Amino acid sequence: MKFGVVTFPGSNCDQDMIDALRYDLNQEVINLWHKEKDLSMFSTQDCILLPGGFSYGDHLRCGAIAKFSPIMQSVVEFANKGGRVIGVCNGFQILCEAGLLPGVLLRNQNQQFICKNVFLKSENTTTALTKDVTGRPLMIPIAHGEGRYYADEATIEELFKNNQVIFRYCDEFGNIIEHANPNGALRNIAGISNKGKNVFGMMPHPERAASSILGNTDGQLIFQSLINNN
Repeated sequence: MKFGVVTFPGSNCDQDMIDALRYDLNQEVINLWHKEKDLSMFSTQDCILLPGGFSYGDHLRCGAIAKFSPIMQSVVEFANKGGRVIGVCNGFQILCEAGLLPGVLLRNQNQQFICKNVFLKSENTTTALTKDVTGRPLMIPIAHGEGRYYADEATIEELFKNNQVIFRYCDEFGNIIEHANPNGALRNIAGISNKGKNVFGMMPHPERAASSILGNTDGQLIFQSLINNN
């Protein structure tokens, strides 16, 4: 399984993602520049990652310009063929803007940038990304100003009905409660997938919790689940 990590102008978590996959998880990683279009070196068993940061300076709104980047047409085609795509933080915003995932990420409820460790958990055994981490709270950092997931009620109901909600914010004991929601996201949603379960978006940064040097390897468990269930 190969991983491709896209760098947009303004990305600032791309190297974190590359290091976590290459050195902490011993995976093959290919660096991808936003002007590239050729993804022929990847099969549908591989994974393209859109990292966090401030692509194109968040002009207009987060991810709105990045969706027009040359590589994104190829990423959309790759996803439509069944290839796996993961967007983290700004990457999640880009996937929503590109129409690969439903909904939108709005300004945090407190109108402030939030950078801290939070807990999240999955109740979803239907996706490769969550199959091996279902049921246990994971401590994963967040760092965003626009992380409040929002969609209309019909879309939210469909997400839960189709098992597309992959992560929800919880407390350290795994209780999904309002107090554990850092940004006001509807129903504590921290991450979702598409209907095909091959495109994933999440606001927390698993790549920032993938090294024993940092004292936290919970993020490794998420990537390892994807690798194990490829």
